[in-house]
Amino acid sequence: MSKSVRMNTDAELTYGSYLRIDDLLDLQRPRSDPPHHDELLFIIIHQVYELWFRQLLHEIEAAMRNLRSDDLLKVSKGFRRIHAIQRLLEQQVDILETMTPQDFNAFRAGLNPASGFQSAQFREIEFLCGAQKTGYLKYLEPTSAERERLERRLAEPTLYDDLKALLARKGFAVGGSNALIAAFRTIYEHEAEYFGLHMLLEDCIEFDERMLLWRGRHVRMVERMIGFKPGTGGSLGARYLHTTLEKRFFPELWAVRTELGT
Repeated sequence: MSKSVRMNTDAELTYGSYLRIDDLLDLQRPRSDPPHHDELLFIIIHQVYELWFRQLLHEIEAAMRNLRSDDLLKVSKGFRRIHAIQRLLEQQVDILETMTPQDFNAFRAGLNPASGFQSAQFREIEFLCGAQKTGYLKYLEPTSAERERLERRLAEPTLYDDLKALLARKGFAVGGSNALIAAFRTIYEHEAEYFGLHMLLEDCIEFDERMLLWRGRHVRMVERMIGFKPGTGGSLGARYLHTTLEKRFFPELWAVRTELGT
C-alpha cells in the first residue's frame, strides 16, 4: 500500500483556505492617496514576479540536484518548466506596458526609496547561476535574512559548477576556459554520441538567452516609462539596466558558437 501525504484535517479545507486567498488579497496596499488606479497593477505585477522567482529558484535547485546524480532526463524535464516560466516573465511586461508614463509618474514618487534593484530573490538566481557580484550586498542590512540567504548562495556551488562537474565525470577536461570550450565543441560535433549532454547544453543556452531577452524587455519598458531618469532607489535606472544586458551565466557556451563549423 503506497504512503500518502498526511494533511491537517482540523478544519474543513476549502479552495480559499488552502491557497490563503484572504491573506494573499490583503498584500496589495497602494501608497498613493487617493489610490491611483494603476498602482494596484504595478504592485500585483511585481508580487507575481517575486512568486515566479521563488519557483525558479525551486526548479534550478532541483535541476542542480539531478545534475549531481547524472539524471539528465529529469534535468531536461525541469528545464521545460524553467523555460515556460521565463517566457511568462517576459510576457508580463506586455501587461505592465498598458500603463502610460503619465499613469506611472502619478504615483512613482511614493515608491522612494524602494526599487526593483533591491529584489533579493532575483540576486539569488544570479548568484546561484554564477553571476556573483558581491557589491550588491552592501545595500542590505548585515543581519538581514536576505543578506544571509545571499551569503549562503555565494558559498554554494553554482549551476555552472555542477555542469562542469558532470562533464568532468564524463571524462572531459574542464580546467580552464579553453578546455571547456573544447569540451563543448566535442559534444556539439558528436551529437549522436553525446546526445544527452548535447540537449543539456541547449537547455542551458536557452535558459541564458531567455534571461537576456527578459532583461532586454525590462530595460526597454523602463525607458518607455521614465526615459533615463534615475531609479527610485537611487540607481541609474535605465543606464544601470543597460549594463546588465551582456550578463551571461555560461560564457564559454556562447563562445563555442564561434568555433563550430570552422
